[in-house]
Amino acid sequence: MMLSVLAATANSGAIAGMPTQLNPVALFFDADIVVQVVMAGLVLASVWVWTIVVAFSLRMSQVQRGCDKYETAFWEARDVDAFHKENGSKDVPSARVVSAALAEWRRSTSGKSIDREGTRQRLNTAMEGVVTAETDKLASRLNFLATVGAVAPFVGLFGTVWGIMDSFFNIGAQQNSSLAVVAPGISEALFATAIGLFAAIPAVIAYNRFSHRVNGFETRLFRFADRFHATLSRELEQ
Repeated sequence: MMLSVLAATANSGAIAGMPTQLNPVALFFDADIVVQVVMAGLVLASVWVWTIVVAFSLRMSQVQRGCDKYETAFWEARDVDAFHKENGSKDVPSARVVSAALAEWRRSTSGKSIDREGTRQRLNTAMEGVVTAETDKLASRLNFLATVGAVAPFVGLFGTVWGIMDSFFNIGAQQNSSLAVVAPGISEALFATAIGLFAAIPAVIAYNRFSHRVNGFETRLFRFADRFHATLSRELEQ
């Protein structure tokens, strides 16, 4: 009876000394060096993902406001050349579309004879090229989001597999299959997968959302270019 009481007291003391909740910092520092490297890389990737999310959101809002203001003033202007001289240098995608169109217009109509159909095609090509370049520039950083979303879970899984292998190696080295020996290493290993998912999930959501915004903005620029192209085409007919 006395031995049973002492055993129960010892077990309760051991349980009392165990952590009552997960400590991410402790899990990181107690992990194997390979798992630590994996975790650190995933944390840095997550920080960069959120940096891109904030920077892209601010940039996209700024670009859309600039285009709204420019296009409203452009369609209200009576003299396109005068308006372009005053506003053509602005850092606005719509302004660069107009610059490309007017530059091609001047080259194509400077001769004595004008090839109307050829001019229309060249104007269309010039504006489409600018629209594509502008949307590609906006979407240039989104590739990193796609990469993190696709790769981060597997990198975290690699850390988990390595950590579990290390735990089983410790079982063999200590010749002790007790859960107390295995559990810490497995917890540290699984933490790598958790960090991988923490980095990947926001990256995938942000990539899908931002890709949709870029596609919508590209459609908007094409509509603006088509409308301006129609205006220049009417000028050719005169």
